[in-house]
Amino acid sequence: MARKATRGTRQSTGGISEEALRRHIRAKGADYLQDPNITSVGIGLKNGDGPICLQFTVGTKGDSAIEALGSRRIPEAIEVEGEMVPTDVLQRDYRPSFEIVAEEQVDLRRKRIDPIRPGVSIAHPAETAGTLGLIVFDRTTGAPCVLSNWHVLNGNAGKVGDTIVQPGPYDDNNVALNVAGTLLRSHLGAAGDCALARISQRGYDRSVYQLDVVPTRMARVALGDKVIKSGRTTAITRGIVRRVDVMAKINYGIPSGEQAIGCFEIGPDPQNLPADGEISKGGDSGSAWLIFDRGKATDIFAGLHFAGETDRRSDEHALACYPGSIQKKLDFVLEPTGAATDASAGMEVVVPRSGYDASFLGTAVPEPGLSTAQKRDAVNFERAQTIPYTHFSVCLSAKRRMARYVGWNIDGSRLVALPRRGFSVDPRIEAKYQLGDDLYVDNRVDRGHIARRADVCWGPVPEAEQANRDSFYFTNIAPQHERFNQSSRKGLWGELENLVFDQADLKDFKLSVFGGPVFGSEDIGYRNALIPRSFWKMIAYLGKDDSLRCAAFILSQEKLLDDLETLDLDPFRIYQVSLPELARKTELNFDAHSAADIIGHPELVTRPVGPESLVDTTKPVIEIRSQRDIRL
Repeated sequence: MARKATRGTRQSTGGISEEALRRHIRAKGADYLQDPNITSVGIGLKNGDGPICLQFTVGTKGDSAIEALGSRRIPEAIEVEGEMVPTDVLQRDYRPSFEIVAEEQVDLRRKRIDPIRPGVSIAHPAETAGTLGLIVFDRTTGAPCVLSNWHVLNGNAGKVGDTIVQPGPYDDNNVALNVAGTLLRSHLGAAGDCALARISQRGYDRSVYQLDVVPTRMARVALGDKVIKSGRTTAITRGIVRRVDVMAKINYGIPSGEQAIGCFEIGPDPQNLPADGEISKGGDSGSAWLIFDRGKATDIFAGLHFAGETDRRSDEHALACYPGSIQKKLDFVLEPTGAATDASAGMEVVVPRSGYDASFLGTAVPEPGLSTAQKRDAVNFERAQTIPYTHFSVCLSAKRRMARYVGWNIDGSRLVALPRRGFSVDPRIEAKYQLGDDLYVDNRVDRGHIARRADVCWGPVPEAEQANRDSFYFTNIAPQHERFNQSSRKGLWGELENLVFDQADLKDFKLSVFGGPVFGSEDIGYRNALIPRSFWKMIAYLGKDDSLRCAAFILSQEKLLDDLETLDLDPFRIYQVSLPELARKTELNFDAHSAADIIGHPELVTRPVGPESLVDTTKPVIEIRSQRDIRL
């Protein structure tokens, strides 16, 4: 449940709204941070209690510093949507709050505990120590997870799947004994500094240590909101939100370097100052700020703490990520949602999204190679160029907003029949990279699965159900003319995998498949998208002679795209092609599979072409008019 601030929209002295300033920072914030002296920009009150303004922070004040750094003086006012808005300039620099300060008296926060709970020490084994922010739940599987920062659970040396330890190595370096989970997802960028680790080998208590409250709701904070946190180093501290919609520049070291992080700023609560004046110290990273109301901590999650000031020269403050932004990136919920269970054992089943398995057939079937331009165009996920799902992976084109290719594994002996699901945007991926429902309304354009949902729905029922849900994300969907998608020459295109199972000389009842659209310069522009004229598929399987075989196909919908508003009845065609021809069409690299190319190596063909077929089997492109024309 989300909680939005109930205060009225504030106005600057010029009459501009806070929402207009928010739009301005989203559009221009990264540009401001290009200045070597500017460390952040956000919305605040001038001089702390004046009118609303654009508030900048700089590393160093003074004309000499501006000149030495090649910086520019910040003007007294900036025009925003036709209104002049005052500015305010403060001297501040930021760093992540994971560096450890002088050792203090060890307490329960820094010891190994079971069950684990928010407010205690945790980290990646290669890091030092941060704070366990909250216990949350993976939206898809329902698995209980730890929420903290990227620089606490991942860091420059980490990767998805790594072990997470509690407490962090700085507090107890016996990492083999202190395993508490595995890194599931992480993000470092404009949406925040955040990470999720699936809990293992420990129980968990959702209540925040020394606050004894279980967060169940989320807030978008407003200026003046009071907040409270429980951190590994400073324990219980209180603060007041004094800048919102901030974009801060923080250096995370090599190789991540400087990153622009979206956040808000918290200052000390003057009515409840800590003894040393510090609301943030090294080791507090990852702690959860909660709304403080009527003298106590509430169950409302306000922000994920990730940074503070670098020295005592600037006033005390802390930075926190917005809950809604990190939730979209990490795909979690605060309350359990009825995770899949094994009915026979009454146990929760956690299904990792491990993606396409190149060794699924017992021999290597690697993904297609990408050109330099294609690599640059790929939407990265956890530093990889493919996005993992259950039994399949997607290489997503940022420019085209659809998959360049999908790779999936099929275990034909373990298929599960499941009902259809609704289509949705993958919350782990920015919506701007996904073609959503707007493309498919009131026309002949279908939402076409690239990896067939029937192909990926296999394994134990909870695993198959998750694969079924995953297959309906728009990352696995491509726009296709309705007749192409629903008919495909009497179902031949959609049944290619089944025909291989039925007619090929398979050793095991397994296939590895790649498929996707053929991107071309003459694709049809429609509703701010380009509709592919053709699609391709490559099916790999192991024969009973232990030889790998690959059969590649192209289906063209070119003549179906003349009119997307009405139904054009021109025919479409299916072709079986050689891998070099497929590479020429897609600009992908299939060299790793050349020895298994059925067309390129006639000796691999075990299913004879029908005697009545008119197919010329010596050509690299064969038109498929019926099942008997397919070479397997």
